[in-house]
Amino acid sequence: MRFKFFLLIIMCVSVISCEKSRDTKVLYLAHTLPQTHPVHKGILEFQRLLESKSNGKLKVKIFPDGQLGSERESLELLQIGSVAATKVSASILSNFVPEYNVLGIPYLFKDREHQFSVLEGPIGKSILEKGSKFWLRGLCYYDAGSRSFYTSTKAIRTPGDLKGLKIRVQNNQMAINMVNSMGGAATPMAYGELYAAIQQGVVDGAENNPPSFVSSNHYEISKYYTLDEHSSVPDVLLIGTKYWNKLSKEERVWVQEAADESAQAQKEYWRESVNESMKLIKERGVEVIIPEKSLFAEESKNVVVEFIKEFPEMAPLVNEIKNN
Repeated sequence: MRFKFFLLIIMCVSVISCEKSRDTKVLYLAHTLPQTHPVHKGILEFQRLLESKSNGKLKVKIFPDGQLGSERESLELLQIGSVAATKVSASILSNFVPEYNVLGIPYLFKDREHQFSVLEGPIGKSILEKGSKFWLRGLCYYDAGSRSFYTSTKAIRTPGDLKGLKIRVQNNQMAINMVNSMGGAATPMAYGELYAAIQQGVVDGAENNPPSFVSSNHYEISKYYTLDEHSSVPDVLLIGTKYWNKLSKEERVWVQEAADESAQAQKEYWRESVNESMKLIKERGVEVIIPEKSLFAEESKNVVVEFIKEFPEMAPLVNEIKNN
């Protein structure tokens, strides 16, 4: 597998070098999502818009389904210039840019309108730019919905129901602290291992948005879905600075405009996907629980307190978002 990964790197470098010698430039974009996912549809819109705006001078070649590795591996490919762009969760980017951690604070946003007024305004744009010193320039945010708990054996109706349950989370300290604060046992684990882990009882459940709950087929082995919507961590479309710096001013405008416009289209794809996913979840016999969110928000308050203690320089950003 490791040999295959490095072979892919060599192939990408060779192809990019070849393409750049021609009039047409090809932007190679890798991501881990299936082609049915609404974020992939947003990326297809980015592809269409960029090729249209540039009159075919800039083309996009997409490698979906994790063809070139995990999100972490895609970021590494971006940093060394083997691919031009990728899409990853903001939670993964927090390992490089601390400000992305703030977007994972439980119940940070009042609602979707508040979330996107922050992300698409000066605050969100400032965070996108901060990754440039790590060769990871953010272009736009894609809607990844809100994450909620799902379990295989026990329904979660209040935070107290999490006590003693092993809940898979992303390898992100904010997510770990949130589950632990509610009495659960946060269990970081690779997403690809999760189906078998739930099926075999290694973990009792996980947390994710409706389209991912469906596309992963986790609804087949999870009887309960609790829409507590504890966090709304967006996805981020990124371009490597090694590629960005070689673009002309006009080409950069095309890329940014295509990204911004694709983000608006993607929000509609996401809304449609959530509606379709919730319909399927109910049809397949999963019990959908609408809890009192304020109970979960109250239990997770200490997560913010501890975060500010560890990163006091982030306090102004947290307050700015809350007051936006």
